[in-house]
Amino acid sequence: MNPPQATSSRVTETAPDTPSPSDQAALWRQRFESELEQRLRETGDTPGDLLESMRYSALAGGKRMRPLLVYGAGQALGIDVDELHGIAAAIELIHAYSLIHDDLPAMDDDDIRRGRPTNHRVYGQSTAILAGDALQALAFEVLANDANLSQNPAAQVRVIGAVAHACGAAGMAGGQVLDLAAIDKTIDATALETMHRLKTGALIRVSATAPALYALAPADQASALSDYGACVGLAFQIHDDVLDVTASSQQTGKPSQGDAARNKPAFPSVLGLERSRERASELVEKATRSLSELPGDTRALAWLAGYAIRREG
Repeated sequence: MNPPQATSSRVTETAPDTPSPSDQAALWRQRFESELEQRLRETGDTPGDLLESMRYSALAGGKRMRPLLVYGAGQALGIDVDELHGIAAAIELIHAYSLIHDDLPAMDDDDIRRGRPTNHRVYGQSTAILAGDALQALAFEVLANDANLSQNPAAQVRVIGAVAHACGAAGMAGGQVLDLAAIDKTIDATALETMHRLKTGALIRVSATAPALYALAPADQASALSDYGACVGLAFQIHDDVLDVTASSQQTGKPSQGDAARNKPAFPSVLGLERSRERASELVEKATRSLSELPGDTRALAWLAGYAIRREG
């Protein structure tokens, strides 16, 4: 049995009992938490504090932006979002692993994440590194064993390949290399955007495109979601940089002014605060325009694009 093909006619009317985009996101987030918990429970017994360390970071809450984008893209393609829990969980597991490693002394050396001590401050660096490794491995195990993906091996291989590409040397890991290399240096806006399209943007982009790969969507729809994800990913990072300057540590769950303290280039220091906000808004507008190519209900994706630069933490 093949995965559903993306539908061909755009949804233009909303049923009276359809939740608002913000309510829909809350419902998806609630369902996702139980799905993620189940994936971690299925790992079974692990040595020492490894599973506890994995759970500490993966189940720490957060915005769950990436799973919400998976569900929103599925809805925009006319896919039953219940078929996408495996993809959503895998991408969030990779995000969780990346945060553990990002906080390590050899990287950003952060002590606080989401309002509590970072993983290595609780479990030690060795366990934290291994927990990150295990979360990444679990992500691909989830994709390999997902019942919906397994119905079409070709689609499954494409999704796995896209996720691997997004978190590897040509994506998130490569972006982190650029980020570390930029410390104590002056770079221009183009170089900064290139860095963050990889470090942050690649995983957000694949969150939007993976449902199209799963559904074997037409090229124009896949391209629209790719454009959308690229714009939202960069806007999300720009807003993160703005919050680092303007928000309190209570709002963000981590120390404020962190980029300046580490002498890392950030959008407010490169573009200025107001131009950074303008650039983020331009990207959201571009992302929203790309949704016209999609056949299903795009209200959630439009809301998520705006949320990327409205959030306070």
